[in-house]
Amino acid sequence: MPFSAALRRAAPAITLLALVASMPPTAAAQRGRGADTAAIAAVKASYRKLEVRIPMRDGVKLFTALYIPRDTTRNHPFLMSRTPYGIGAPNPDEYRAPLGLGQEYMDAGMIFVYQDARGRFYSEGDFTEMTPHKNSKKSSKDVDESTDSYDTIDWLVKNVPHNNGRVGIYGTSYPGFYTTASCIDPHPALKACAPGSPMTDIAMGDDEYHNGAFYLGANFSFYQGFGRTPRNPALGPDPRYDRPAAGSDAYKFFLDMGPIGPGTRKYMPPENAPLWNLVLAHPNYDAFWQARNIRPHLTRVAPAMLEIGGFYDAEDLFGPFGTYRAIEKLSGGAGNHLAIGPWSHGGWARGDGDALFTLHWQSKTGPWFRDSIEFPFFMQHLAGGPNPKLPKVLIFRTGADQWDRYDTFPPKSAVKKSLYLQPGGKLAFEPPATRGSAPGAQYDEYISDPANPVPVVGRPDANGMPRDYMVGDQRFASQRADVLTYMSDVLADDVTLAGPVSPMLHVSTSGTDGDFDVKLIDVWPDDAPNWPGDTSGFRVAGYQQMVRGEPFRGKFRRSFAKPVPFVPGRPDSLRFDMPDVNHTFRKGHRIMVQVQSSWFPLTDRNPQTFVPNIFEAGAADFVKATMRVYHAPARASRIEVMVLK
Repeated sequence: MPFSAALRRAAPAITLLALVASMPPTAAAQRGRGADTAAIAAVKASYRKLEVRIPMRDGVKLFTALYIPRDTTRNHPFLMSRTPYGIGAPNPDEYRAPLGLGQEYMDAGMIFVYQDARGRFYSEGDFTEMTPHKNSKKSSKDVDESTDSYDTIDWLVKNVPHNNGRVGIYGTSYPGFYTTASCIDPHPALKACAPGSPMTDIAMGDDEYHNGAFYLGANFSFYQGFGRTPRNPALGPDPRYDRPAAGSDAYKFFLDMGPIGPGTRKYMPPENAPLWNLVLAHPNYDAFWQARNIRPHLTRVAPAMLEIGGFYDAEDLFGPFGTYRAIEKLSGGAGNHLAIGPWSHGGWARGDGDALFTLHWQSKTGPWFRDSIEFPFFMQHLAGGPNPKLPKVLIFRTGADQWDRYDTFPPKSAVKKSLYLQPGGKLAFEPPATRGSAPGAQYDEYISDPANPVPVVGRPDANGMPRDYMVGDQRFASQRADVLTYMSDVLADDVTLAGPVSPMLHVSTSGTDGDFDVKLIDVWPDDAPNWPGDTSGFRVAGYQQMVRGEPFRGKFRRSFAKPVPFVPGRPDSLRFDMPDVNHTFRKGHRIMVQVQSSWFPLTDRNPQTFVPNIFEAGAADFVKATMRVYHAPARASRIEVMVLK
């Protein structure tokens, strides 16, 4: 079928698009998504843009923008991105620049494909958040993100001229989920996938919940703009309702809000926030959330995979590790690679990557990764480029400022050890030896007050999840009476932890529920100099740098699907895995662990009274509770780690 005829069949609205194309371009179209005029002109000189509506197997049509090289002397690969965030309103004269992942991809002559996901913006159909994958044999009406990607690719290779029959897909965060889903039962033409910080199990480590604790600040902000209407999100909170004033203190704002359900409905009424309503209806890891975990379905992944993430990603650090390990386990791991750098959310795609908030590195990790790893990966699989010989695991070692290459992670040379909480605020690799009967030899305790929760950072901040909290200085927390602090002696040698960090705590509470938040901290020497050339005024000497921190909601210690209350005053135990680290604690530093029972407003407040739905807890449910963390020989609380030999 001729290309023009195929376009007409795919897009009944193509005549309207053609009419728009015949009109004089507007100033906005000339600017093209904020790019400068010269960059837009360069794209137009090398590419022509087409907008089509590609039919899916159930008849739904997905709005898609194509940038096709004007060079017809050779065949070109596709590089595709699918997103729920919108690719722009239909306007074939409005170009974006640069295309794809950067100028080198344009120079390589790739065909760029952008698509609104089903039910979003200008694509037809109904939107489902984190579309559950359908594993069973599918009929013509059974659709998910895997089938939508398959049908899109099938149309592209059959209808776009001068293509080489090879497709790559990429995306970060939510588009990372779409990227991963595309690689299950993939179209034969799909050869390379790079899910970046992918949302993988949204209620078990990614954006929504961490170990049962709800990430309040980030999600409240997100859902005020996302999914407030049946189809397209507004650009911000609904102007009909009050919202936090710019520059306000998020800690005070959320504290004044009170219990989450009643408090947030002032800003997102039920009729105006359908996705937020679903969150409030599912506080546990029930069947609703379990269906949105894509990991069990990664059994038939054929394309080459490059999962990308950052150690300081406050949103989706779980995703790349979870995706990588599921593919290794369920698909044999052929062509599967993991790359983790010293970046925040999506940080590898922009900037130099030689500094992040209070931290600095000697090398420019961003350009090196983009030029030496990501681009060669796509070129090898899409255009027959040289094999970059990627390691299975490429991972930056924080604290030591170097890249490590491993065959697996944790590396085979890492051995399991435990950092034991000791009486007197000590921390050591040896278990506690005290057998005395004095209370101080058995446990430490503190009073957790939901009316005075531990803040996530030691300053007023307008963000519920401050961008720098993952490297935040914990000196302010060490001074609070409701934070237990344990610290090692000064290290005589470097100590490198490589793998998950797993608290095993013996605890009790005078209440019936409670959070236990754990932070692993690198304490810098008191004479450490400031960073060379740093004019921020940050004092590195004595810096208590958080290396990893995670909450745990105590009622989920038996099951995340079926919570159980604590028996007041009865010792109990809990264990959980924090995201992996690859970090060297330098000689002369100390290792610190902090334990607390609130982390606000990063996570919602635990009322410390067991209730069926924590979002609907009443004001009277929020009570003070005495928390105990045991360190007796029979109840040796510890942090299990993997130590590199």
